[in-house]
Parts: sequence; C-alpha cells; structure tokens
Amino acid sequence: MSDAQILVGYDGSPDAAAALEWALAQARLDGRPVRLAYIFEWLTVAGWIGPGMTPGMWPDEQARQQVEELVRKAASEAAAAHPDLTVSGEVLDGPPALVLEECSTEAGLVVLGSRGHGGFAGLLAGSTAVSVTAHAHCPVVVVRRETAVGTRAGHVAVGVDGSEQSLLALGFAIEQAALRRVPLHVVRAWQPGREQWTLTGEQAREAALAAQRADLDEPLRRWQATFPDVEVSVETVAAAPAGLLIDASRNAQLMVVGTRGRGGLRGMLLGSVSQQLIQHAHSPVVVVRER
Repeated sequence: MSDAQILVGYDGSPDAAAALEWALAQARLDGRPVRLAYIFEWLTVAGWIGPGMTPGMWPDEQARQQVEELVRKAASEAAAAHPDLTVSGEVLDGPPALVLEECSTEAGLVVLGSRGHGGFAGLLAGSTAVSVTAHAHCPVVVVRRETAVGTRAGHVAVGVDGSEQSLLALGFAIEQAALRRVPLHVVRAWQPGREQWTLTGEQAREAALAAQRADLDEPLRRWQATFPDVEVSVETVAAAPAGLLIDASRNAQLMVVGTRGRGGLRGMLLGSVSQQLIQHAHSPVVVVRER
C-alpha cells in the first residue's frame, strides 16, 4: 500500500464534508495522511460563491481569509477527532480540474464530493469531473452524501472487461477488499453486436458468456495468489454496463472501474455511462487509471 497522501477536494459544502468523512475512514484503514485542498478560482469566474458570500459578489482579501479559516478549521477538527492520523489543509488558486490533476501527481488517492460551491460549483455537472477522473495521476473517488458513511457494510465491486485499464481496477479493488476484510464481486458486462444476437441461439449465448468469464481466470489467479484470504465471486452478464454496474453497487461499500475499456465499458469516462454511475451508484465510485 502506497503511503502517498489522500487528497480531498474541500469547499465546506455538505458533499465535501461527506468526501472528507470517507477519506478519513480510508486513512484509518491504510494509515496515509489526509490533505484538504480548497481551489480558489475567483480570478477565472465572473461571480464567486463561497462561505459568507452571495452570488455575484467579487471576492477580496477578506473572502480569501474566510476560505483559509474554513479549511484550517476543518483540518483541525478532523485531526482532533482522529489523533492517530496526519491531517492538513491548504488553499490553492486556479481552475479546479487542472489544479487537482496537478496535485494528483503527489497523491495516492483523490477524493471528491458529488457537488459543491465556490470553486467546485457544478463539479459533476460537466467537464470538470470527466477531466479529473480521466486525467488524474492516481485513483479518484467520487462520494455522494447518501453513500458516504465510512462504516457502510458490503463487499467491494469492480467492473472488468479484460482491458488493461479494467485489470488495473481489478488490482485496486482486491487490495481494498483485503484492507476491509470483505469479499470482492467482479462484474463483467458484455454487449454483443446486434448481428450476434440474431445469428446465435441460447446455447451459443451461454457459451459466449462462459468465454468472457474464462478470460478473467488468469488475472484473478494472479491477484488471488497475492491476496489469498479475499473471497471472490464473478458475474458475467450480457447487458448494458451502466445499469448493471449501478445495480451491482447497491449492496457494495465501494464500486471500482477503470478509466477506459473495451466492449461494454468502452468510453466509460467519456460519456453518459460514467456520469450515470457517478451520479446514481449506491456506493462511492473509484476510477482507476495508470499512473
């Protein structure tokens, strides 16, 4: 397990608080330091919204001091509640996506809330979330308030399609399952072309699904040799990936996917599938990409 810091995008919003809660729970598992970062973007927007401000007001030095106090207080309270953890906070300037991507080079994990205010306004409504999850230099966790409880029960789930990125996600997922001492549920979504449905019968379909499952045997053997105590189950389904993965997250404490895939997961973080998963999954979502 890397000892690189857990970086939390923090702006004082309820969703940022949920992200911080999740990050602290993760740090209790792996012992890594937690760093809060507020991205102060007032130079690039026409109207700034943040603590103590109303829409349309232009921030001044007092606003900056309010933000710094917000972050200092949050870090101080987190450190006091978790004296065994190292917690720090800082205010950075610039566009949130670019700053977070740059900071991720020194992080082991980036944790974001699903919505915020200030520099994170509309974080998951447009290109910012796609940019951070697709281009960060470490795994990115997106936490929705209703899924944030660190003690959430359940297994770890991972979407795998055999691509290199999804196999990285598999490694991350089984490591997290071992940390949490819970089972790992591997989900493979397979979407055959329309001509395959018309040219094959039920037996051929079942054989195709079995072949998809067999492709996972070797990578699973390798990871299970490293983590022999993790109980692993595999589900291979001919279905659209978004609905299948959202459903798979229902009883999970964590859903893990790669940044890109092939077949059913192609374009996972480039279009509607990723947005549906991030916004509607029943657990926090981790997006894993190669450093």
